Amino acid sequence: MNRIALPDGSTVPALGQGTWKMGERGADRAAEARSLRLGLDLGLTLIDTAEMYADGGAEEVVATAVAGRRQEAFLVSKAYPQNASAARLPRACEASLKRLNTDFLDLYLLHWRGSVPLDETVEAMEKLVAQGKIRRWGVSNLDVEDLEELGEGLSSCATDQVLYNLEARGVEFDLLPYAARLKMPVMAYSPVGQGGALLRHATLKRIAARHGVSPAQIALAWTLRGPGVISIPKASSEAHLRENADVWKIVLTPEDLAELDSAFPPPKRKQSLAML
Repeated sequence: MNRIALPDGSTVPALGQGTWKMGERGADRAAEARSLRLGLDLGLTLIDTAEMYADGGAEEVVATAVAGRRQEAFLVSKAYPQNASAARLPRACEASLKRLNTDFLDLYLLHWRGSVPLDETVEAMEKLVAQGKIRRWGVSNLDVEDLEELGEGLSSCATDQVLYNLEARGVEFDLLPYAARLKMPVMAYSPVGQGGALLRHATLKRIAARHGVSPAQIALAWTLRGPGVISIPKASSEAHLRENADVWKIVLTPEDLAELDSAFPPPKRKQSLAML
């Protein structure tokens, strides 16, 4: 599996596991944890979660999944913007660590921008690094102008997690090139879209049939076609997870990419940052 370099020189798998909507139903938690654990077996060792997901329930599912295997996992969690202040971020981090049953996070993100000044959040993040509570920090749902406001802190920002898939390509116009210049990877959430509309698209289905794979695999392989992107699809079933792990066998041809560009045109101008 390809690996992506973070600004501090460490590397992570380009394909990870998302947990949005996990932990919402108690009856599903055991199966969700088994799925994440299988992901570890398959090399999908980066697991992304957030205090927002199921009010911490997703973090508890992750804790079950990595029990006894914490050293294998690269754990990412995210803080609410209202918790990103100097006073509240340490408490939010401690609560996430408790739910995850771990002493540290490999990566801690600001989930989206709120009213707390970014420089205050950066300072609070750096203190958590110094205390050993987190190994590194980053952001989510920030556009180029927001990243520029990080000032000197930008050099320590490990990633920007944003909505990126065939239906949401706006970041290609400026955010992806900007991140590439900084040698900062972008983390793509919802890489196969939401609600299934993308996966029913005729072009995607045609290319998938040509490769003998599923439309979801084509959509996911597309996000991984170039350097600097970490993709974090959610998979709560074993079959779906194995499909995700097999995307490395797919090589999209120039013809495939041209067809996808025709069906889902890349941006020609600046667009507002899309969010879910």
